[in-house]
Amino acid sequence: MVFLLTRDPAAVHDSARRNASTCRNMRGISEIAAVLSRVRDPQLINAFLRSILTRRELQEVHGRWELVKLLARGESQRAISRRLGMSLCKITRGSRELKKKNSAFRRVLGEYLDATKEEGR
Repeated sequence: MVFLLTRDPAAVHDSARRNASTCRNMRGISEIAAVLSRVRDPQLINAFLRSILTRRELQEVHGRWELVKLLARGESQRAISRRLGMSLCKITRGSRELKKKNSAFRRVLGEYLDATKEEGR
């Protein structure tokens, strides 16, 4: 399955705004996102994430990022489940997020794919 990537920042912003409204008491996440958007040093961001998240939380974020990349490559949910040791429920959630019209997942994944193409990976 191949996902079309949206490049419409307004649409992504709208989706993020709706998600933020469901988590009004999580203002800190918005603050962190705003700060990280200004930081241009990947090593500093990496160190920050490693200091604010537990090992388990880091593993969880890493696993979710891997599953998004595998879904975008067209791997089946069952193959991803076997490969990453994740539940089909979690993988299905990632798949649904990628299919959403204004998916932030797709936008960030698109940025990653563009960067890796430029780097020749």
